[in-house]
Amino acid sequence: MTDSTATTAGPGDPAALTGVKSDVARRLVLSAVDSFARRGYHATTTRDISVGAGLSPAALYVHFPSKEEVLFEASRIGHRFVLDSITAAAAGAETPVDRIRAIVDRFVRIHAEHHTMCRVAQYELHALTDEHYREIAEIRRATDAVIREEIQRGVDAGAFTVGDVPTAALAILSLGIDVSRWYQPGRMDIDALAGNYVALVLSMLGAAPDANARGTMPT
Repeated sequence: MTDSTATTAGPGDPAALTGVKSDVARRLVLSAVDSFARRGYHATTTRDISVGAGLSPAALYVHFPSKEEVLFEASRIGHRFVLDSITAAAAGAETPVDRIRAIVDRFVRIHAEHHTMCRVAQYELHALTDEHYREIAEIRRATDAVIREEIQRGVDAGAFTVGDVPTAALAILSLGIDVSRWYQPGRMDIDALAGNYVALVLSMLGAAPDANARGTMPT
């Protein structure tokens, strides 16, 4: 399951699954994501996942103790990929405005280009065990912290006018995550989508109009 719109390595690509213990396990994770996206977690059977990976019906249990463990692996991969990507994007820019621009551009692109993996990682969390949910929640808090810190830097530098930094960070996250829910290949040009979201976020943060006009970041 690599989204047909993907142009860069992402959580649905084999290169991003290097932490998975074997090639067969990677195939099972990708098959699970595809099945969860189409059927929902609870309607997907372990047989669906195994057969979708081209394996015998009971093959999943050789590599994972349960269906929930596969969901956790997919969610961990997707969330970690997003955190690492926006951290790297921010590190490559100098000013607060450029760092937020880079973060939002990368965040939106990931949730469009890899919408299937991201949708499963974001919207099937309710099916995780408490222990697994806590692990994912820790990554989510770290992602939120990256955005909060960049907004606060902008406020401190006079580049942004924000009354409540945590709420602003939550709004940015919500905007980007929701892309994975509705985006379909061909529905909208990803460059234009990312550019529009960058402009919306900079306006929301009270950045100067000329900062909004610079458009999208290169990929």
